[in-house]
Formats: sequence, C-alpha cells, structure tokens
Amino acid sequence: MSETLVIGHRNPDIDAICSAIGYAEFKRRTGLKDAIAARCGDCNDRTDFVLKTFGVPPPRFVADVSPQVRDVMVDRVVAVSPRTSISEAMSVMDQRNIRVLPILDENHRCRGLLSVFKASKFFFPSPNRIFDSRRIVASIQGLAKTLGGRILFGFNDAVDEDLILMVAAMKPISFTERLQNYAAHRLVVVVGDREDIQRTAIQGGVRLLVVTGGQTVSEEILALARHHSVSLILSPHDSATSAMLCRAAIPVERLLRDDFLSFRADERLADIQGIAAASAFQAFPVVDGDDRVVGMLSKSDFLKQIRRRLILVDHNEVSQAVLGADKVEIIEVIDHHRIGSFTTHQPILFRNEPVGSTSTIVADCFFQTGVEMPESIAGLLLAGLVSDTLNLTSPTTTPRDAAILSRLEKIAQVDATRFTEQLFNSGSVLTAKPAAQAITTDCKEYTERGHRFSVAQIEETGFEQFQIRKAEVSAALEAYRSRHEYLFSALLVTDVVVQNSLLLVAGTETFLKTIEYPEREPGVFELNGVVSRKKQLLPFLTDCLAQMN
Repeated sequence: MSETLVIGHRNPDIDAICSAIGYAEFKRRTGLKDAIAARCGDCNDRTDFVLKTFGVPPPRFVADVSPQVRDVMVDRVVAVSPRTSISEAMSVMDQRNIRVLPILDENHRCRGLLSVFKASKFFFPSPNRIFDSRRIVASIQGLAKTLGGRILFGFNDAVDEDLILMVAAMKPISFTERLQNYAAHRLVVVVGDREDIQRTAIQGGVRLLVVTGGQTVSEEILALARHHSVSLILSPHDSATSAMLCRAAIPVERLLRDDFLSFRADERLADIQGIAAASAFQAFPVVDGDDRVVGMLSKSDFLKQIRRRLILVDHNEVSQAVLGADKVEIIEVIDHHRIGSFTTHQPILFRNEPVGSTSTIVADCFFQTGVEMPESIAGLLLAGLVSDTLNLTSPTTTPRDAAILSRLEKIAQVDATRFTEQLFNSGSVLTAKPAAQAITTDCKEYTERGHRFSVAQIEETGFEQFQIRKAEVSAALEAYRSRHEYLFSALLVTDVVVQNSLLLVAGTETFLKTIEYPEREPGVFELNGVVSRKKQLLPFLTDCLAQMN
C-alpha cells in the first residue's frame, strides 16, 4: 500500500502541525488520495488547544520513515503448531507456495522453522544413512491421523516413539526370519490382507500392525492383537502409500531448526540486510516486544519497492526533517524559511515564499485553485498563521498574511485577535514541561560555515517563569549542546506581549564573545524588539559565525 506523508519538522510548532494537516487535506481534495498528515514530534499544550478547539485529531506520529521490516514483511503469517505432522505441514507449504514454515506455540511464539530442505533430508537421507529411510518418529494416534486410518486397537497410543518401518511383502518363512533381526517392540509392520503374516507379526510382538488397502481384519486377528498388546490400524491406502505416509507422520517439532534469526518490525532494512544476507535461512520471523510472531520476512522481501513518499512542510533542510527522510522520495516542499542544503534525484514542486507562516501558503493553495476549504481546516490554518506571526505583529508578517488571515476568519468564523489571546494563555512551556523537554519543544538544527548548531524558541506571556527556572534551563541547554556536539545551542525566550526576547546561549567562550547584544548575566542576552527566529535571530547568529572565521 502506498502512502504520502505530509510532515513538518522535528519538534513541531503550531504552524508545522496545522500546515501539515491543511496541506494533506488540500492534496486529497486535488487527487492525491494517499496523502496523510504526520508529525515527527510531540504536540505541545498550545497545539493541543488548537486541535481541540477545531475538533481535529493530531497527525499520525512517525518517528522514522526509513524503510523498515514492517514495510515489506508478510503480516498474514502461515504457521502450524509443533504437533502438526510433516505430511500436513508439507501440504500447507505446497498450497501456499512457501519454502519456510514457522512453528508457533499456543502463545504465538516461534519454536522454530521448518524448511523444504530440512524435510527433504528427512525423507531422502544420504546413502551412508540409508537405514534412516525406514525410521518412523510418531505416536500411534499420529500415525492413524496421517494415514486417514482407523485404530482398531491402540496400546499406549499417544506417546511419540522412535520406530522402524517394515513392509511385509514376502513369504511367511522369510518374514519370520527377518523379524529375528530387529527389536520387535520397535517395529511397524505394513501388510495387506495376508492373515498368515498378520498372525506372525502379532505373535512376534511387533509394536504396530498397519493393515492396508481398506481391508478388514478377522475377529481372530483383532483378539490376538489385544492379547499381545499389539496396536492395530486399518489404512485406506495401498502398502506403498501407507509406508510413505507412516514416515510423514513425524511431528514437525522433531525437524524444526530452533537456531533461527528473528527481527523486530521497526528495525531498519538497511541495518539488517547484511545480517539476513549472510544467514543460511531464507526467511525470518518478525516478532513484537513479547516475542510473538507478527510477520515473516524473506530475503526476497528486501527487493520490494517501498511506496512511501514525503511532502515536507515548514522546513526544507534534511537536518530538521524526520529521521530517514534521506532514504525515501521527497516529492514536494512547502516552506517559508531560508533554503538550506537540499538535493533530490528528480525535479519536484518546491514552493518557498517570504511570508509569515507556512499556513499562509497552504491557505493560498486552496484559494488560488478554488478548492473548498472546510471550516475546521480554516481554523487550523488561522491558528498556524497567528502563532507564527504573533497575530501579524512579527517582522516576518507580509500584506499577504494579513489578506489571507482576513479570509480565514470568515470561513472559520473566528476572531483572530481574541483567538490569539486564548492561544498564548493556553499553556506555558516553561510551566508545563521539564527543562530538557522545554528547550526542544520548538528546536531546529542548522549547519553554517562548517558548524552545526541548534536554535530553539519558547513564546511566553512574560519572563517570570524563565527567571524562576533559569538555572535548570541553562543546564539542560548545555547538556543538549554537549550531547549533539554542537558549536552552540541557543534558546530564544520571547515575551509575546511586549515583543521582546531573552537569548540564552550555551557554547564556547569564543562564540559568546561575538554576541553584541547586552548581556544581562552570563550567557543571557537582552534582545529588545527581536521576536523572529527566522528573520531576526538566525541572520544575526550566522553573522556571529562569520566573525569567528
């Protein structure tokens, strides 16, 4: 099944979530039926408020879009139980055209694998093991089931035994002589309607007598079998077929390979392909966290084409994209940020415009093409627009944002100013989140002049919470920088009421010295009038990097 994921950047903000949902709706309405809104990070409290307000569920969570085992495995598992006969198992394999059959217990856990190769070695042993061609490993009940026969008398008939097959196609005297060469209690004698042979076998104390051809036995023979505790089965088949089926009564648990390899459904195909290729096995169980089998993966499955495509919204740099984005086809980009390093194998639709939000662009797609916009989608796009432009007060705002917002207000029947107040009062990240989560709620990674760094932003209604939690936030930011080996990590804390920000920076002393804004205290700078990460802060930080070089 194919799917096209419309997805925002890691640690998505409101605009990333809302534009993903909106653009997925637009694509479905214009013919791309498999478009699905997705996210690669958690929604914050304000995003939850938006989704709840307009009655829209959050996008599907996708942590990694790399081709995984679940993308190519067969999830309808054909399997048998350990007590299934090899005859029945081979029939299943033939009907389903499979070469490897998993043997599952009552808890759906794999006991081992049965392969056509392993079964053929049992039925056709090598010349130096020719006696194995007469070996039977089964219970009397198992033999009767495989033969499709009827037990006339069964003695201790539910226990598996290691027995020896003998076809009595000879004169009575020859048969009597041959009996002397074996332990009678291990013999399974296959014979037709020859009472003299039947009588000799029973009196000799064989373990089982199989009478073939659908023939009946006399009361004398039946009584004699009971007297000597010799089990007796009637087979509907001829002697040759009956002999073959006796061998095929062995339970599969006796032939399985229990040193198999298994994989998890969420493992990347690239990570396991070498392991699978080097294995002697042709197929592998796919198991869940409780080791229950949820699928089967064969070597040929690695050749399957993964029909997953991406449409990136609100970002265009792979470093900010969902994990695995470089492993699948990206067919579109809808964004309003700077253009970073980005390459594709073929031409794509790349729409990047200098407006205040991606939601503005998505709304314009509806308006330009005349596609009907649902009221709930208008509400989401309005939320994305006002959150990114601070209700048209951000320096990133353009006349197009204002014009689009006016149209969205009418469709959604929402007053943007009142909604913005409710939105920013709906949740403080610094109040609701641990410091380590707060600094990554809306965080992006950048590469500039050979240096990797991160810039996060938190929008608050005042700096009170930041002052209270400044020490732990600073420690969390330094830990985050160190873990990712960034040159620096910056956190812009913006007061949306007074339109000012504080900049917290964890980094080298050399870089900190390039920041020319007033330093309120070590590592905390005062940025009056700065509210936009994209248009104001990021260009400033890249200039600082240029000073270092």
